[in-house]
Amino acid sequence: YMCSLELPKSVIKQIDKFRKKCLWQGAEINTRKPPKAAWKMVCASKEDGGLGVINIRKQNEPLLLKNLHKFFNRMDTPWVSLVWEKHYRNGRLPNHIKKGSFWWRDILKLLPKFKNFTRVNVEDGQSCPFWTDNWAPNAPADAAPELYSFAKNKSISVHTALIAENHSDFFHLPLSQEALTQMQDLVHGMEHMTLTEDRDKWSYIWGSTSFSSSRIYRELMDHPVVNQAYKWIWECPCQPKHKVFFWLLLKDRLSTRNIL
Repeated sequence: YMCSLELPKSVIKQIDKFRKKCLWQGAEINTRKPPKAAWKMVCASKEDGGLGVINIRKQNEPLLLKNLHKFFNRMDTPWVSLVWEKHYRNGRLPNHIKKGSFWWRDILKLLPKFKNFTRVNVEDGQSCPFWTDNWAPNAPADAAPELYSFAKNKSISVHTALIAENHSDFFHLPLSQEALTQMQDLVHGMEHMTLTEDRDKWSYIWGSTSFSSSRIYRELMDHPVVNQAYKWIWECPCQPKHKVFFWLLLKDRLSTRNIL
């Protein structure tokens, strides 16, 4: 379910309620013991000073991001072909305007996060937005902001930009002197690029073209600087309940006199 749909907040809240009871109350169903540590602290990874309990909301996102991985790599899957054919023919690409079913609109909410983790190696250029994607060392919208402000269509593909005979047709004229200089630099930088018949290849910040939900989950989590002692706790050979006890001790979450 989490691989297909965004979990409602109410569902996540109820699941976390049961998990908290299991962690802090155990078999004592009727007890009213308060939790000994904040849930955010518990969900931090063991390397970051937490207990390593999965954050369901954060885990839901990388599982859904795999759908964007399939979409932009144009995998041979019926729904991928259907979405491309239905909504993104004639060089159109996903942008801030969300269209399609409720499921696809929910997936598109994660588009900025997907782009933060990816870089595209241009082949045919049809799945790569020209202005905003990291197909160059810097996205053209960032490298040429003045020129970007003159663009008529801010969601054209790299394919559309490279096959154009007159690049000035993409802009509202006349251009300012700064925008003209940026256009000349941009066109000069594209002169060495050639399109192929292969599909664009999307890679990730960890240097692989393979999607990894666990890697993205770790990237989405906070990584504070923590004491080395937390690493020693989980490496020691004692029982898990003793490890949790010493973890609570380091966090100053035990029911000692000074916090009662």
